[in-house]
Amino acid sequence: MTEQLYLPDEEYRRAFDARVTDVDDADRTVVLDRTLFYKEGGGQPPDHGSLSWDSGEARVVDVRKDHGEIRHTVEGDLPEEDITVHGELDWERRHAHMRYHTAQHVVSKVVLDEYGASTAGNQIYADHARIDFAPADFDERDLRDIEERANALIDRDLPVEKANRSRAALEAETPDGRTNLDLIPENVDPLRAVSIGDIDICPCGGTHVDGLGELGELEIVERASKGADTERIEFVLHDPD
Repeated sequence: MTEQLYLPDEEYRRAFDARVTDVDDADRTVVLDRTLFYKEGGGQPPDHGSLSWDSGEARVVDVRKDHGEIRHTVEGDLPEEDITVHGELDWERRHAHMRYHTAQHVVSKVVLDEYGASTAGNQIYADHARIDFAPADFDERDLRDIEERANALIDRDLPVEKANRSRAALEAETPDGRTNLDLIPENVDPLRAVSIGDIDICPCGGTHVDGLGELGELEIVERASKGADTERIEFVLHDPD
């Protein structure tokens, strides 16, 4: 099983060394004993970056989990098994995903508190994000209210903390409707918890910033109906001053 080096709170590391444990020539995938690369999941795209070693180098263009192993899809050379490689993240991509994932938590918490709607799905990108809420029926005034409340929290530059917590403790602290804890297998314990100041806590394996001040101003740019009682909000982040 690949060790995920960014957990629980090492998202700001940009480089690492690891041993190659498996190479699939047909799929052009590489498995390492440890990695900083985030694998696709939870609405967050994979990290990109590079692997290098004495006799070659490759570009990491996709990262996915496969039966406990994290497979890095590469373009370029393929390393041999059992050698040591040096990995480096595409930091701009990683940090963009960190900002948008944390912002998604902020918006989800605001909507749950003020409108009683849970997050039914989300997808983040390097330049925008979207969230589906249910049950919800927003109008333009609601959108401006959500935007204003989210930016008020961002302006407070609340700390974002990531830590492993016992499942029982996290279940007791996570508000109803904040996340689908029942979808996480019961044998997963402890869980990685992400908390924002004293306003929000929920289990999450994604990458996040350390403080809301890194997000900049949040702007809701689109709303769409996605079926009965389901509304999609799309937002962008402007660079902080």
